[in-house]
Amino acid sequence: MPNGVGGSYGKAVPTYVTADAETAPLPKITIEDPPAQPAPKAPAKRSLISRLGDLPMRVIYRALVAGVGAIAVAVAAVVLFMTGTLGKGTPTAAGPGGAKAAGTPADPGTGTAPPMSTAPSVSSSTPGTPSPSAEPSGSASAGVTAVAAPAQSSAPVSASVSASSSAGPSASGSAPGSASVTGDGATPVPTSTAGMSPLAAAKADPRLPALPSNRKLANFPGRGAPAKGRVKDKRSGITFARFTKEWKLARSSPFATRRTLPPAKGAGHRALLASCPVPIAIQDTLKDTAFLAARWTLNYHPAGSTISWTASQPIKAGKRDGWLLGYRVQYKLDGEKHVSTAAVALVDVPGSKPALVFVTIPDAQKKRWADINTVVSSLRIL
Repeated sequence: MPNGVGGSYGKAVPTYVTADAETAPLPKITIEDPPAQPAPKAPAKRSLISRLGDLPMRVIYRALVAGVGAIAVAVAAVVLFMTGTLGKGTPTAAGPGGAKAAGTPADPGTGTAPPMSTAPSVSSSTPGTPSPSAEPSGSASAGVTAVAAPAQSSAPVSASVSASSSAGPSASGSAPGSASVTGDGATPVPTSTAGMSPLAAAKADPRLPALPSNRKLANFPGRGAPAKGRVKDKRSGITFARFTKEWKLARSSPFATRRTLPPAKGAGHRALLASCPVPIAIQDTLKDTAFLAARWTLNYHPAGSTISWTASQPIKAGKRDGWLLGYRVQYKLDGEKHVSTAAVALVDVPGSKPALVFVTIPDAQKKRWADINTVVSSLRIL
């Protein structure tokens, strides 16, 4: 078809197509609003038991174990409390013999605790005569603090009980100042010594015979142990030879100085060399004081020991006077008889109490008996 300008519009369009295009309506698109969501409901409150079910099992097991342990501890505490309450009794009042000893100190010679005594000990002291020993004595002397070291033995130890006697407990026998014993291991019966002086009580002790007339100390066979230098006891105011080999330094208390030999099998006690200010009541003469000191040394020998004198003589420590007592100590161990050789030497110290040197050596070490001569001959004042 010509378009009026020399061209044509192209191909003609069918009329039915145009008619449809003009009359067909366009589809209408509508978007509907979503339905309203209901408000969420609040969760129901759960019980404690239901919430425990959500816990891990290991937590539950640990809680159970802790609870059972706490209950067991509480039950044990209640049982112990009830047991302790029921176990307490009314304390028994001490008899005339005195209160029961709280404990027994160790033997200074061996370092071991001796058997407990079946009878208590009573001691009295008077200011002015202190004792160098912290160990209890089985008896006491008027005007002196009694000191005693327990004796070591396989036999039971019998403590002496008295109101007034010389220092040093009695292990056996019946005498003023000591316990009376009937039979082996029998309970000691206290013997009254009221009104007796320490010296009189010592002289009545059956373990000690009367002192002999003057008698010199024997020269023991063999050679004394090697010595080098001197032991200086400043507390006592004396000095004596220092052995270099077999005699070993030991804990001094209750002495001022102490040395011991190695333990000997079957000896019953250790050899001892010690010095200190005299620990018993000072008498009018050095001889009587030495007598009380020798009785006191029985505390360092086995129970049931007795004394037989071997020497009693005046001595000189430099320019100072002294007195020496030598003696043998007889005792039994497991039914066998034993003998220790011992000596005490007292030296007058100016301005102080007399100095005591004490040495005892059991028969199992008799080769060292000659050391007693060495010690006595070397005594000097500081």
